[in-house]
Amino acid sequence: MTAQAHPVMPEDATHPVAVEDTHATTEAAHGGEHESGGLPQFEFQHWVGQIVYLVFLFAVLYLLIAKIFAPRMRRVFDERASTISTAVETARQVQAEAAGQAEAAKREVEEARAASRATATAAKTRVTDEANARAAAEEAVVSARIAEAEAAIGKTRDAAMANVSTIASDTAVAIVERLTGKAPTGAEAAAAVKGAA
Repeated sequence: MTAQAHPVMPEDATHPVAVEDTHATTEAAHGGEHESGGLPQFEFQHWVGQIVYLVFLFAVLYLLIAKIFAPRMRRVFDERASTISTAVETARQVQAEAAGQAEAAKREVEEARAASRATATAAKTRVTDEANARAAAEEAVVSARIAEAEAAIGKTRDAAMANVSTIASDTAVAIVERLTGKAPTGAEAAAAVKGAA
């Protein structure tokens, strides 16, 4: 018996077949993906899970916003509104107080001006009265001195006039004696002076 000889194939001959099968399988897989639509999110069988997941996330986010974030924001807004209203009210009160103080200060200034005018008028009146009183007193003193001087002048004049008669009669006696060489009597000289006056 002769052994049937199997054809011996080189190792390189089997390898290309395996490579071709693998390549065909890969292309078939890719081709299947392209034919099925590509992304699994758009496939109908995945929609239920996605919808449940979205509803769960929405519920969680809603609860977080409704129970935590919104009250905090509302509290912050309320505090801010309260702070603003308090500040505005305080500013209005301060403005009203400032207006009242300004009005009071204006009244005080007016009162001070009126008082200063009254004081100035009173001082002027007092100074005028004092000056008039001083002038009257000085005028009285001057009038008294003038009267005293006039009295002294009158006395001096009277004394002088009395002496004038004596001097005139003596002068007349001297002149007559000089001219005539004979002196008249005192009575004659006095009568002559009186007659001449």
